[in-house]
Amino acid sequence: MDFKLKPLPYPYDALEPHVSADTVETHYEKHHRGYMEKLEKLLSGPAAERSLEQLIREQSGPIFDNAAQVWNHDFYWRSMRPGPKRVAKPARGVLSERITAAFGSADGLCRRLEECAEHQFGSGYAWLFWRPGAERLEVVSLPDADNPLLTADLPLLCIDVWEHAYYLDRRNRRHEYVSAVIRHLLDWEAAEERLRAVL
Repeated sequence: MDFKLKPLPYPYDALEPHVSADTVETHYEKHHRGYMEKLEKLLSGPAAERSLEQLIREQSGPIFDNAAQVWNHDFYWRSMRPGPKRVAKPARGVLSERITAAFGSADGLCRRLEECAEHQFGSGYAWLFWRPGAERLEVVSLPDADNPLLTADLPLLCIDVWEHAYYLDRRNRRHEYVSAVIRHLLDWEAAEERLRAVL
């Protein structure tokens, strides 16, 4: 196994007041780290020599579930940028142009992302993808540990909507958490860089 749990890109309290330090610490140390520890115990033989991405593409069952959750969580942490008074919105650039083409406006995209995240039945993630074949942006929700590495889609941003992402702070009020992430935390600059890298 040639991969390790990546450190959080910011301190536990960096996402406050939108996501508490308690939630970030519990989410990262108990859930994210827990998936990595379970994965390490499951790996043996040839699978132990695979990269995280290879495991996701080649395995099923518990190995896939835990490998995909490690990857999804790492992408989730890197889909957010701290700033207590920050208003998250795409800057003018190639991403903004593609957002206008697909959703009419940044507000149209945010509404679609919010809708997708709030209405994901049960656990999962809401994703902003670039679909190379269609040459367009799309917003989709994927259940449980389902992962964009299984398709040709390029993930740009994601929102974790498993209950452990928000329950300590907001109980069952998923919509409040989703709205706060979209309005204040999404890292549109990182999304722009990811898109530019493939265009």
